[in-house]
Amino acid sequence: QVQLVESGGGLVQAGGSLRLSCAASGRTFSSYAMGWFRQAPGKEREFVAAISRSAGSTYYADSVKGRFTISRDNAKNTVYLQMNSLKPEDTAVYYCAAVFGTVVVAPDLYDYWGQGTQVTVSS
Repeated sequence: QVQLVESGGGLVQAGGSLRLSCAASGRTFSSYAMGWFRQAPGKEREFVAAISRSAGSTYYADSVKGRFTISRDNAKNTVYLQMNSLKPEDTAVYYCAAVFGTVVVAPDLYDYWGQGTQVTVSS
């Protein structure tokens, strides 16, 4: 069992930055690939970024490539999402998720989810 707790969301002006954190419980964090997803009102949950267990591989949605950076610290059981050059269309609830083994981008394949953190970007 893995419990995930996101933090770092908030209100920011367009062009600003935020850093999301996701703290995981348990001693097997390094066995899980991690992902960030987001869901805006009235829209389906969408993939944002993912990182492999050793952080050797990262993946990004085209909409955030070059602006967002996913990273992890296995010693701290934490995954991060650095978000720069934020746009109003980035407004959503952001979720972190864990999948045992190989990194994937499909949300249905993830095993555990956090409760989400709200990110609001004003124009």
